[in-house]
Amino acid sequence: MNGKNDLTQGSIGKNLLVFALPYLLSCFMQTLYGMADLFVVGLYNGSETTTAVSIGSQVMHMLTVIIVGFAMGTTVRIGRSVGAKDEKEGAKTVGNSILFFALFAVVVTIVLLLLTSPITKVMLTPKEAVQETRVYLIICFAGIPFITAYNVISSIFRGAGDSRRPMYFVGVACVVNIILDFVFIGGCDLGAAGAALGTVCGQAVSVLFALAVMRKRDFGFRVTRQDIRMDKDVISQILKVGTPIACQDGLIQVAFIVITVIANSRGLIASAAVGIVEKLISFMFLVPSAFLSAISTITAQNMGADKPQRARTALRYGLIITVCWGMLCAVYNQFLPHTLVGLFTKDTAVLAAGCAYIRSYSFDAVFAAVHFCFNGYFCGDQKSIISFIHNITSILLIRIPGAYFASIYFPDSLYPMGWAAPLGSLLSALICIGFYVYYRKKEKTSVL
Repeated sequence: MNGKNDLTQGSIGKNLLVFALPYLLSCFMQTLYGMADLFVVGLYNGSETTTAVSIGSQVMHMLTVIIVGFAMGTTVRIGRSVGAKDEKEGAKTVGNSILFFALFAVVVTIVLLLLTSPITKVMLTPKEAVQETRVYLIICFAGIPFITAYNVISSIFRGAGDSRRPMYFVGVACVVNIILDFVFIGGCDLGAAGAALGTVCGQAVSVLFALAVMRKRDFGFRVTRQDIRMDKDVISQILKVGTPIACQDGLIQVAFIVITVIANSRGLIASAAVGIVEKLISFMFLVPSAFLSAISTITAQNMGADKPQRARTALRYGLIITVCWGMLCAVYNQFLPHTLVGLFTKDTAVLAAGCAYIRSYSFDAVFAAVHFCFNGYFCGDQKSIISFIHNITSILLIRIPGAYFASIYFPDSLYPMGWAAPLGSLLSALICIGFYVYYRKKEKTSVL
């Protein structure tokens, strides 16, 4: 195996940071070019087009995180193969991932194209924006093969310990997308269709670039035609890790949509404030998201190499860094929330509501940091079902009911509603810690 990105050796802290920082930049660029569509549309079009792109991008974001969740199975399996220096298994994993996700993309594309109208209705799209929303979704659904290919190729690189090249792939998509937004929306006056075309074309160019890089990259194993054939055991192992993650991420997005609907029921001011804060929180979560991916890959490689202590050390370092980041975010938002919320609105009522909401919601950056790091550790150890368990538990017991009851009993302030997310994350963190302690005791008992 190629030792260039071997995370089973050397400084654990350095490995963690070297892997996490490019992933952090990748997430930042993805968030940036997602917001670029709305920005450019807002420059040249009216509220109907902006609404169409906003609703359509929400649907596509949900779909993307589900694809990323499934692809995590590939990352973990390749990571374990790299750690165990098992070239045959690494090649089989890549070959089966290519075959499985190609079929997956075709099926999902066909199904979603047939369901475009029902999805538009389920999203409660205003009638003025229905037509443009449908057009946006049709174009984006047609581009699902590119979205899938990009994320699977990136998962292969990350499993091999390389998070730098996927960052380049995102950078290419980001630049192409922003340029084409101005061409299609500003120059050609295509509205929502232009935004969708810019996104799909950006992904397509990124995939072509990624394939060119992949041909030259030495992963330490060579993929042959014999490896690109269906192997039930390999597919099963990929799905065993990826399915719980995909389900949990999909349900989290559903929870966000439900909370948005609850906020919408409280009126325009509450709706605008919640929308702004959700954007800000997504930026705060970039750091723990990056460390989740880093810890997952480091854990996978070291578990494959039978070095579990290195994986646990990576988890500990990740917890220290991300919790400190979360505390910084929470403290900042107790004293200076207007400096952030004010970037998106000059309406004093929306500003006041947003500041109240982010003061409580920002504590989620602390508690979420804990379960994000544990998610990475459990996924790398092929125990991703734990991530699904704690997320679905917190969503059903606290996040959604907490937001709902807070909206009923505290109709004059968003501050109580903001506590639903951090309290849900606190429950998730406690569940994760409980499982971690249980498995550690079990390991010690088996050794004795």
